[in-house]
Amino acid sequence: MTTEADRGSRENSRLELSDAARKLIDGANPAVLATTNPDGSPQTSVVWVGRDGDDVLVSTAAGRRKVLNLQRDPRASLLVIAKDDPDQYVEIRGAATVAEDAGRALAVQLAETYEGPGAGDEYLALPADHVRVAVRLVPHRLTGPAAG
Repeated sequence: MTTEADRGSRENSRLELSDAARKLIDGANPAVLATTNPDGSPQTSVVWVGRDGDDVLVSTAAGRRKVLNLQRDPRASLLVIAKDDPDQYVEIRGAATVAEDAGRALAVQLAETYEGPGAGDEYLALPADHVRVAVRLVPHRLTGPAAG
């Protein structure tokens, strides 16, 4: 019999991504990040994603609703869908942290991954008061055909 403690330990343990999930993340595929609003309702955003090992990275502007939600409640779900085969996807649930994207390096990297060389220049040209942050999602649960 599975106990609540067993479910909790599974939900909080770091998981390795499957090779198929890594391929989806690395392939400049569309992704949707889901967070929880203060009233408990879901908030979703289409995002670009990258990886640092098995952690999933998202770049966004400081102060956005998704950032405020994650700073209050770090639980998140990310759905990455293959652009050429929507039946191939992975949902990654986990805990997120938010930190400043120093030098906007992640924003530039993701722009160039998704849109090609030079696409990150627009982020470098933003005014200094436009702060970018990096969301780091540590996987705790994987579902979907690419989960492994």
